[in-house]
Amino acid sequence: MKRAYLGCTALAAALFLAGCAAVDVDQAVADVNSRTASFTRGQVQLDRSGAQAEARARLAEALLGKPLSQDDAVQLALANSPALQALLADGWADLAAARQTGRMSNPVFTFERVRSGDELELGRLLSFGLLDLLTLPRRLQWSESQADRVRTQLSAQVIGQVTEVRQAWVRAVAAQQAQSYADQVHTAAQAAAELARRMQRVGNFTRLQRLRQQAYYADSAARLAISQQAATAAREALVRRLGLTEAQAERLQLPEHLPDLPPQALQAERVRHAASGQRLDLQLARAQLDVAGQAQGLDLINSLTDVELGIRRDTVFDNASSSRTPRRGYELDIRLPVFDWGTARREAMNARSLAAARRYEAIERSASSQLRETYSAYRTAYDLARHYHDEVVPLRERMAEENVLRYNGMLIGVFELLADTREQIASVSAAIDAYQQFWLADAALAASMAGQPVGMALASPALSGGNEPAGAGH
Repeated sequence: MKRAYLGCTALAAALFLAGCAAVDVDQAVADVNSRTASFTRGQVQLDRSGAQAEARARLAEALLGKPLSQDDAVQLALANSPALQALLADGWADLAAARQTGRMSNPVFTFERVRSGDELELGRLLSFGLLDLLTLPRRLQWSESQADRVRTQLSAQVIGQVTEVRQAWVRAVAAQQAQSYADQVHTAAQAAAELARRMQRVGNFTRLQRLRQQAYYADSAARLAISQQAATAAREALVRRLGLTEAQAERLQLPEHLPDLPPQALQAERVRHAASGQRLDLQLARAQLDVAGQAQGLDLINSLTDVELGIRRDTVFDNASSSRTPRRGYELDIRLPVFDWGTARREAMNARSLAAARRYEAIERSASSQLRETYSAYRTAYDLARHYHDEVVPLRERMAEENVLRYNGMLIGVFELLADTREQIASVSAAIDAYQQFWLADAALAASMAGQPVGMALASPALSGGNEPAGAGH
């Protein structure tokens, strides 16, 4: 009797611990920081107190007090973005739901009071799912697999958010830099149009020559307006990614130009080695496959039957004889598979397990291909940007120096000099676009190596020199 009592006590303690295990959200966030360290520097934090909110606000103010680098933009988004905090809170909710699947259903206490003549019967029944108890170890294992899947998915979503911030920062800085050069083109065109107007007035320019300069000035004004709108749109897109308020947006400062190119591009072998074994898409597909397999094993039993075990204690009072009779026993409720043998449910489980297995296989097969494509875009963008940096822009600078010497020697006129200046500025604008493509491809490659692919298509480089107005002699 004593041994049975001890066994029941141990069982009750195990069930209590299984039911009261808390969701450690701090550990989950720490796991996300560990998996995304190269993207977040371990700065992911779920704001759950006033002190944490104040600390994040102070960090945001410090970052907004200086021109925002790409790494600073990531840190600002992690500290300031409500969208990222909502993402973490949703992950917490999903983690709690995953943990809930590993807990037993609460027992049911039934109380009955029945009077018949001089007899009063009090019935007490405590029942719980016997299958829930028998499958508890496997359901705890299933719950842990689901929790791991949630943590992996949350890490992938954080990497996606960070990549979007990095790319938004690149577009905003590049658009701001392109607007600056568009303004220079507009200023040069305005000066040329005014000079042409004066030269026509004194008879040194034909009407057609003056109209060509005026047309180019009008076109440059339109291009300047478009570049200003593009810069505004890119800046506001970055503001939204950073989660800035209106007051914070006014304080946002961006660098004058994109960062310099790295001395060397990443090598393909290094990329493949860094990506092997750590891709989150493969980890997530594997976790989903494990969850589907474990769920199939659990539901195989539950689809056939269900068993409820109850412990009963009744007391019968006989008022006529003033006696009390206790009665003890147990009840066993078994659901009989008469109408539904669970065939459709098992077929659905088999289909989900098969889909998870094929999904994992598909991701495994496409991972290396996707990485090769992203690396090809990265390497092409690097080589193109390096070509502009080493060849095109220096060549245009040397041509500009030669034209200044020719102008000083009165071998060319001012309009030829202005046309050369416009071509040089157009080459720099194309170089800015090449730099932008590289840094976008760099962010996409980093995300792809981590298993969060980002679509990346290189744009055709802007070509200069085909739309210049004809020069005129001096």
